[in-house]
Formats: sequence, C-alpha cells, structure tokens
Amino acid sequence: MNKLPKLIALSALVLLPFGCKEKEESKVLTTTVEFKKEGELQLLKSETDSVIARLDIEIADNEYETQTGLMYRQSMPDEQAMLFIFESEQPRSFYMKNTEFPLDIIFVNSNNRVVSIQKNAKPRDPSSLPSEGAALYVLEVNAGLSDKWQLEPGDKIQFTRQDE
Repeated sequence: MNKLPKLIALSALVLLPFGCKEKEESKVLTTTVEFKKEGELQLLKSETDSVIARLDIEIADNEYETQTGLMYRQSMPDEQAMLFIFESEQPRSFYMKNTEFPLDIIFVNSNNRVVSIQKNAKPRDPSSLPSEGAALYVLEVNAGLSDKWQLEPGDKIQFTRQDE
C-alpha cells in the first residue's frame, strides 16, 4: 500500500502535460500596406505663391480610409503624403494610436489654407491632436518636414487627382 500513493503521484506528473492544453501564442498576421499614388499636391507660400514642396499623395476620402490612414505602415518616403478629404469643414482631431512613425499633421480649410499644424506627432500615442480651426482637408507628412519647409498657417495647398 505504501507504493500506491507514489504510483498515483508519479502517474499524475507523467499525465499532467498531456491532460492540459498549453496556452498557444497568438500570432498577428499583417499585410504590408503599399503606397498607392492617387494624385499630386503642392504646398505654396501664402505671400508669393512660390512652391514649397511637391508631393505624391494617397487620398483617404471614405470612412474606412479616413479611419485607417497611415496605420500599420512602417514608414513613408519624404516625397509622399496622405491627404484626407472630408465631406464637411469642421474642427478635426487625429491621433497616432496605431501609427508606427512620427508625423506632422497639417489641417487645411475649404479655401486650401493651412489652419494649424500638429508637429512631430508621436508614434502609437492615443492622445487627441486637434486642429485650431475648421478643416476640410488633413495632410500627413513625415515629422520635421513642416519645419524644413517653413510651412505656417496661411500657406496654401493645391492638388490634383490622378485619373482612375
């Protein structure tokens, strides 16, 4: 009888790994999101209309695209940008929750004038980044470019869409 408790304990140790399913690690599969050129945009100085920068743009103009934006991308070349086009002009607020690289977020009104700029928005930060006025468009570019271009409120954008 002395051997029975030892045999039960030994059997439990041997069977334990087979009796319980180990927690499986969940794997997140992601697809690389490629830039799709849908137009071209120019930034212009307000006083002189001189061109500050020329950019290839991807356009976000439906609910899914405006909600997703540049999320889940690893980077973006300096000559590319994302232009958000909304149906109405109103104060806007963006966040960086699922965005992997820092951005300058440029808010533009219906007259194509820069209203305000949120500079160097931090990656993965869920904080609200509001405009300082009503905006119909929002342009996202790599962080630091608005300073490099000396972009300021009052400067202008003009853009064209590519034929689809």
